[in-house]
Amino acid sequence: LALLPRAGGELRAFVVAHSHMDVGWVYTVQESMHAYAANVYTTVIEELMKGKQRKFIAVEQEFFRLWWDMVATDTQKQQVHQLLQEGRLEFVIGGQVMHDEAVTLIDDQILQLTEGHGFLYETFGFRPQFSWHVDPFGASATTPTLFALAGFNAHLISRIDYDLKADMQKNKKLQFVWRGSPSLSERQEIFTHVMDQYSYCTPSQLPFSNRSGFFWNGFATFPDPPKDGVYPNMSLPVTDANLHLYAQTMVANIKERAAWFQTGEVLWPWGCDKQFFNASVQYSNMDLLVDYINKHSAEFGVTVQYATVRDYFQAVYSRNLTWEIRDSQDFLPYSTEPFQAWTGFYTSRSTLKGIARRASSLLYAGESFFTQYVWKHPEGSICKYKALKQLQSLRWAVSEVQHHDGITGTESPKVKDMYLNNLMYGMLNVKKLMASIIFDINNAKKNGDVYSSVYTKGSGKPDVDLYVVVYNPLAWNITTFVTVSVSSEAMSVYDELGYSVPAQVQSSVESQSTYDLYILVAISGLSYRKYSIKPVDGKQSAFIGSSVKYKRRDLTRADQQSQQLFPVVNNCYQIVFDQNTNLMHSITDRETNQTVQFTQEFLEYHVNGDTKKGPISDNYLFAPDASAVPVSKAVGLEVMSGSLVTEIRQYFYSNVTSQDYIYAVYTRLYSVPEGYDGKLLCHRIEQEYSAGPLELNREAVLRTSTDLNTKQLLYTDNNGYQMQKRPFKAYVNNTVARNYYPMVQTAYIEDDTTRLMLLAERAHGVSSQGNGQVEVMLHRRLWNNLQWNLNNNLTLNDSSVVRPVIWLILGSKAVTNSLYRTSGLALEHRPVVMFGALSGDKPKLPRGLQQNPVHDLPVTVPPNLHLQTLSIPGWRYSSDHAEQVLSIRMGKQKQGDADFSRVLLRIRHLYEVGEDPVLSQPVMVDLQSLLKGLGSVMAVEERSLTGTWDMNTLERWKWKTAQYPGKRFLNSTETSEDFTVTVHPKEIRTFFVYFQVQ
Repeated sequence: LALLPRAGGELRAFVVAHSHMDVGWVYTVQESMHAYAANVYTTVIEELMKGKQRKFIAVEQEFFRLWWDMVATDTQKQQVHQLLQEGRLEFVIGGQVMHDEAVTLIDDQILQLTEGHGFLYETFGFRPQFSWHVDPFGASATTPTLFALAGFNAHLISRIDYDLKADMQKNKKLQFVWRGSPSLSERQEIFTHVMDQYSYCTPSQLPFSNRSGFFWNGFATFPDPPKDGVYPNMSLPVTDANLHLYAQTMVANIKERAAWFQTGEVLWPWGCDKQFFNASVQYSNMDLLVDYINKHSAEFGVTVQYATVRDYFQAVYSRNLTWEIRDSQDFLPYSTEPFQAWTGFYTSRSTLKGIARRASSLLYAGESFFTQYVWKHPEGSICKYKALKQLQSLRWAVSEVQHHDGITGTESPKVKDMYLNNLMYGMLNVKKLMASIIFDINNAKKNGDVYSSVYTKGSGKPDVDLYVVVYNPLAWNITTFVTVSVSSEAMSVYDELGYSVPAQVQSSVESQSTYDLYILVAISGLSYRKYSIKPVDGKQSAFIGSSVKYKRRDLTRADQQSQQLFPVVNNCYQIVFDQNTNLMHSITDRETNQTVQFTQEFLEYHVNGDTKKGPISDNYLFAPDASAVPVSKAVGLEVMSGSLVTEIRQYFYSNVTSQDYIYAVYTRLYSVPEGYDGKLLCHRIEQEYSAGPLELNREAVLRTSTDLNTKQLLYTDNNGYQMQKRPFKAYVNNTVARNYYPMVQTAYIEDDTTRLMLLAERAHGVSSQGNGQVEVMLHRRLWNNLQWNLNNNLTLNDSSVVRPVIWLILGSKAVTNSLYRTSGLALEHRPVVMFGALSGDKPKLPRGLQQNPVHDLPVTVPPNLHLQTLSIPGWRYSSDHAEQVLSIRMGKQKQGDADFSRVLLRIRHLYEVGEDPVLSQPVMVDLQSLLKGLGSVMAVEERSLTGTWDMNTLERWKWKTAQYPGKRFLNSTETSEDFTVTVHPKEIRTFFVYFQVQ
């Protein structure tokens, strides 16, 4: 009854108490816990117990879990259970963090959401059903789909373009049903609420006081809470004298907001960043206000109630209105003012962005490697509980950095270091785990092998026989090159059976004393191969790359008329360079014989750091003074050519006599010998860039110019999940910056016949500032004197050198279409290389390493599907909801041992409906046959995206639209009895799989 609108059409305000708690930003997680975050949960729980009408929403699980594990008493834990049952405490979103939407990969968004949901369901039997994405800088169209797949009933966002929000507000269009995915369409649509101009904070101006309003606990202090409990900026306490004035201010704000929405329900967020660390003074003041307004509701025309996000959406849903549909267009980029385009963070802290993705990729490999070990080697000697802890440390770190001030690069230097340390610690754990699994499987004598766990390029190795173990984490057969650093040119590579393996060795870019050894590997899905690398005196098996150095060219004096062209060729492309400038000239696609004029140059945007002189660039914002300026006046060129790899090394100098280069491009073209499937390798033009250290207030871009008539239309991806069309838009102000978009994994330009595809291994800002052009921002180094930035140490004085990699694919639309999804994942999930040294008394590999050259039965899916997850989560919860809730009520869900019997499997269809005549078809998958290498499948349960709902019982709210006037609906799933599923375009299907115990 409480949810029905009152008579007389008065407005109902839903006061949602919350604290926005950044998991890192200015302060580390530890500093935040100490200064305020632990106090939020301790005092809120205490205050909720004191007043039956009081409510609160909890968001970021990382803080809540730290409080639960380290701080909460048994009594407080009991109270949390009670408050959840009463619906007065609600977890919204339920992920570890409130993830960024622009620069994160969908896999990592799902990971952090699953990590939080698993804890909540295991501990409380609670399943979040509402989002609260109040702070990410712009909104992606992937997010509504993600939340729909997780079983949510409504989605809430706030930060969208200022001019667009003003327009939607005026026309009462802040609420709509969003179909984020064109292929999944109405099956995964979700009701979406955009917060009004006041966003997620309580309006702080009071007409009757010079103090801020509604923040009675003031603002948190660092590093320590004040001893006397007096915080800065505490609002005027509510007294008889000012009660009416407070009420008038609150009511006026409620009425102003009500005018922007279609129903009489008003969402009134109460809180802001770091609030409710002293909940007692918050609630005691607000109680007086709520009671007073409700006593005088006839006079005010408003009633007020404490509420959760569910209460608000439930009330709006009960109205049964018909809502407009929004298609799959996202809300990126995001501007807050004419000169404030938040497009700088697409590139900020490129090194952190790169390591976050490497960590994610290593975790992906480690999960499937461990899952296979558990089921294929039940007699194995590794402690599974320790192994799970090693994986969990990386799950936690990768989840944490997805925070909207993490991977975005918008944090202070000490917080960046916190993320990096946590990622490196987790990566080290997973590397150790993978190395120990290899050991255990091969029963290698522990003392005979010097194991250096997982190999990273650039660490020179001693002169001994090496063996490398290469694991392919993808569920496809792959043929690619892995690079190992060696100390001499005289090398041979052999496989498990002693056969010679194609390889090429050449002097390293990194240093004069080491060499890069490229090994051609062919590995089936989720399998590993072992190779031995031996120094040789006589018979050489690895090709030696030969080097030709060209004279450094002065670009200012290059004769435009007399080109000296020379080609570099493989089976797919001919790349032509001009010796006159040492720059690229054109690329010919040998399949269609189409030649595209193709030049690349580095430019820098000069930006302002003085607030007195105009708009500034910072971690968030990109505000260029003018067009980008070419940086190099001279280019050096070296070509390393061999029968497998040709590497073109270009060095860019500020002038002809400069000693050091600021930029370099290493372009690699691969040739694959007969008998190998070289389709992906051949079509890949790999480029590795070196940029930095930059001068201050410079933003570095690589601009690629072609003669494709693209009409300045660019395509970029949302989170590696789907593509967005980005037509160039002219604005009165800041046109350059407002035409920057995030490229998480993919971007392309095209004309009627030819497409140029870019694939990335970390996020970048990307733009098309001219016809036939695409530019990628590689690096930023900034300093400004905005006091707020200085106070928070957010000035981005990043003096590092960054080394991002981009793969280019050029060809007809049909060919690029068939290649780019698999290629993007092949770049994301390059093989994991582990290596060990064999001591002198064992010239041969240990016995165990000579057996079964191709390991067991591979796990393989068709090229339009991706095995997105194969892991052992370790959750102890029951798949039966009633049983899970009962066992929690009975107190049985205390600390137990992790459950290794449940395997989490996700399969994603990579294509949109109608994108490709063949690859866009639905695919039938027999799970039993797919996983037969792991054992005999006994049972399969289809689950919601994060695993907490049985798909047969998940029933999301169906919001009425003109197209679908009906209201209720069930998700239909089709897992037949014989473990066969049909995966349709763009679906992400999640299963629990149980094997017969051996």
